[in-house]
Amino acid sequence: MSEQHPVGAIIQRDKKTYAIVPKTPVGLLTAEHLEKIAAVTRKYEIPIIKITSGQRFALVGIKKDDVNDIWRDLGMDPGQAKGTELCLHYVQACPGTETCRYGVQDSIGMGTVINDIFSGMELAAKVKIGVSGCPLCCGESFVRDIGVLGKRSGWTLIIGGSSARRPRIGDVIAEDLSKEEAIKLIKRFLEYYSIHATRKERTARFLDRLGVEQIKEAILK
Repeated sequence: MSEQHPVGAIIQRDKKTYAIVPKTPVGLLTAEHLEKIAAVTRKYEIPIIKITSGQRFALVGIKKDDVNDIWRDLGMDPGQAKGTELCLHYVQACPGTETCRYGVQDSIGMGTVINDIFSGMELAAKVKIGVSGCPLCCGESFVRDIGVLGKRSGWTLIIGGSSARRPRIGDVIAEDLSKEEAIKLIKRFLEYYSIHATRKERTARFLDRLGVEQIKEAILK
């Protein structure tokens, strides 16, 4: 009989300790979040805090019996972190027009809306989304399952990117979109992907199999 692991925890290489990843939509944290993370790190003697590529904090090296108490003390929701969770794992975003002098679109605002709309949606595989507020692409939009990139003329939608073992530059689906148009196309793509992708088939392999033109024809009609 397989061992039951605590909810919201990932077993580590030593097969004894766990990691947890609190949910931090578009990488935003408050002073209260940081204070609680620092407090649990000291209280439970957590040896490693690692900032992930998805703009999240991973607390690593946690004893099994401490996991539930740490979640209680943090008061934060678990972020989706395991490949077995077939849903939106995270939305990352650059500072955009909020603070960056290069920003031409509100990437934090766009990423927050995308996260709110699509979190919890059942998908064929895990999905990661990157939102960039200008063509410098600090939100890694071309190497995420879905990328949204801001230009002065509007948003560009990119799909099928990957930075994993078989990397792939995403395909541009549409350009010069309004915020509402971009979100509508993301919804159409995710619905199409959920129906036509095989289980655990990431968007990069989905694009390789079907081809970008077939997908564009389906979601741009």
